[in-house]
Amino acid sequence: MASFLERVKALPRLGIGVSTEYGAGDSAGALDVLALREAHPRFAQFLEVGVETAKGLDRHASAWVARGLPTTYHFLDVNLDEREDVRDEAWLDDVRAIVRATRPAWLCGDAGMWHLGRRERGHMLLLPPVLSEECAKETAEGVAALREATGKEVFPENPPGQVWLGDMHVLDFFARVAELGDTGLLLDCAHLAIYQKIHGHDPLTALDGLPLDRVIELHVAGSTTGDVDGYAFLEDDHVPRVLDETWKIFEHVAARAPNLKAVVFECERNPMAACVDAFGRIDGIVPP
Repeated sequence: MASFLERVKALPRLGIGVSTEYGAGDSAGALDVLALREAHPRFAQFLEVGVETAKGLDRHASAWVARGLPTTYHFLDVNLDEREDVRDEAWLDDVRAIVRATRPAWLCGDAGMWHLGRRERGHMLLLPPVLSEECAKETAEGVAALREATGKEVFPENPPGQVWLGDMHVLDFFARVAELGDTGLLLDCAHLAIYQKIHGHDPLTALDGLPLDRVIELHVAGSTTGDVDGYAFLEDDHVPRVLDETWKIFEHVAARAPNLKAVVFECERNPMAACVDAFGRIDGIVPP
């Protein structure tokens, strides 16, 4: 197989898109993705479809797909670092069926723990990976196995989290995953901004060690400050208000990632009018 930096040349440039997951479009005041495409076509050039195979596609994603519009497939139900999870043939059959239906440009998703124990509806959650060399190796193996099983590139994403285990910086971890798995990366700028703040880092800490030529997709999303019994935290809740630190990371990487193909603004449960300013700012930053 050709190296990733050769394979990336065949990937399409998708531009700016929006994300969704099952039921998001039915939330009160939620973004109508097809209405966004009609009103602001540059802000909805593709749809990142969040998929849990047990649920499949909702009516909004199905309507987008029925029009033959561009998509990416964002998995919500696989622990990439678990060999048995990635090689579950029943799950893979469902994944392949959804890939045939949606025709995504690639697969992507948070490289963390999407479920605890068996893949069952009551076990679904999302926890960060252990930031260690061993976990990086296992995650890279999972990426390669899923790529082989689907025939699609698979881009691991740095997940959200409040508590992290391991002795590596999250960006060093994903640099190792990219190297060991010969893959590209999805960098979530909001997740990274939260991670950096938790650890007392500058927003751009350790970005000099991330292979930016492997960053294919970027995510931007808003965050909200919360407090529980005096413990203050930032919640990755996809509101339209984006942290200054997230913008700083996004501007830095967007200008330096030569193979950047796609940017998603995650705002699926908000009215269109509340999101257009951030979409416009993204449009002004992304290289033409």
